[in-house]
Amino acid sequence: MTKTLTKHLENIAASGKGIFVPYIMAGDHEKALDGLFDTITFLENSGASAIEVGIPWSDPVADGPVIELAGQRSLANGVNLTAIVQKLQEKQTTVPLVIMTYINPVYQYGIEKFIADLKNTSVKGLIIPDLPHEHENMVKPYLTDTDIALVPLVSLTTGIERQKTLCKDAEGFIYAVAINGVTGKTGNYRDDLDKHLTNLKAIADIPVLTGFGVSTPADIERFNKVSDGVIVGTKIVRDLHEGKTDDVADFVKYGSNYQK
Repeated sequence: MTKTLTKHLENIAASGKGIFVPYIMAGDHEKALDGLFDTITFLENSGASAIEVGIPWSDPVADGPVIELAGQRSLANGVNLTAIVQKLQEKQTTVPLVIMTYINPVYQYGIEKFIADLKNTSVKGLIIPDLPHEHENMVKPYLTDTDIALVPLVSLTTGIERQKTLCKDAEGFIYAVAINGVTGKTGNYRDDLDKHLTNLKAIADIPVLTGFGVSTPADIERFNKVSDGVIVGTKIVRDLHEGKTDDVADFVKYGSNYQK
């Protein structure tokens, strides 16, 4: 059975619009975790295709400085994975949520319990960047009878055969990492990036979204030509923290209304 996240994003792509997924850090708000649904509703109303919800962690491996600081602010607010899951159980959202976390906090929580506790929430996707494909069996069996997709990441250094392996039977979407390194770097895209994304899209049977370093309308235009849309983290997190809500709303609207 095709999962909700996959169908939802495929429908957007089929409509001829770009997919736009903003990233937020749970708990990085003046009201701490009590502000989570305020931010989600704001992004929903701005037109977000789905929303990636980051889990604060003391030792992130994929987060650039802006998102790492957001995680530190969230941790300082007393936010943890248990509290976030409990908050997500309180309310349904109109767009799918995608959790971005690391395997350590999930393991500490209890993998089976973590999945079970998310089963009746609006969480429809799960991104765990430090969980290698070879160890997906730590998590995937618990997802079989749920509507939650485990989203694979494909980097620039991933060879063609490995890409095929990662895309085979993948669910949700393919997270195409546009740069080597952590989130937030801009202007450092490789010359062969567009070709890489075009080839990846040809391999994948589900939407391919480009993330890491996406921060301008020009980036949105570029990546919608060679993939199905974008994921934007650092710009969204920074602008929200600085109170630039109008800028965030305009950027989300631009990305979600982008006509292919």
